[in-house]
Amino acid sequence: MKNHAREMYDYHAWANARIFEKLRELPEDLYKREMRQSIFPSLSTVMVHMYLTDNLWLKIMQGVDMQEGLAASDTLRKEAEAETLLEMEKRYKNLAEEYKDYIDHHDMEKVFAVDNPYAGQLDTTPMETIYHISTHGNYHRGHVAAMIRQTGNTSVMQDYGLYLYTKNADFVSPV
Repeated sequence: MKNHAREMYDYHAWANARIFEKLRELPEDLYKREMRQSIFPSLSTVMVHMYLTDNLWLKIMQGVDMQEGLAASDTLRKEAEAETLLEMEKRYKNLAEEYKDYIDHHDMEKVFAVDNPYAGQLDTTPMETIYHISTHGNYHRGHVAAMIRQTGNTSVMQDYGLYLYTKNADFVSPV
């Protein structure tokens, strides 16, 4: 039986890795360079935001109250904002391993309650949370792609369809 939560998370981690691969190809200073014509002030702020969101939702699935998780995110944000691209990429890889371990050892359909200070109470499941972080990541990876293009560079494909193709050992990506 296919583990849909794991499949969706594996795609999310793969797409994040593709973005980091591309960022490593670009001039080193571009990661933290201010971009006035963008939604986020820099590529690093987008990557930190995505990381903090993913980290927060894992903590919530593990039983941490959202309010407590948000408070901890403020400290984590300061640490992450000071890091280099390679240090941030390592954080993403470590968090991906934590997610995979969680997914492999927990019931993805077990309902839990989230008390969101902005939106109120929500009964949800880890599966829905994985879909949330994946779609949230897609949204912001789109911002990263647009920001990279604004600098005159090409971005990288990281959509779900390409991910499915890459799972075929014989597939050679045209991009």
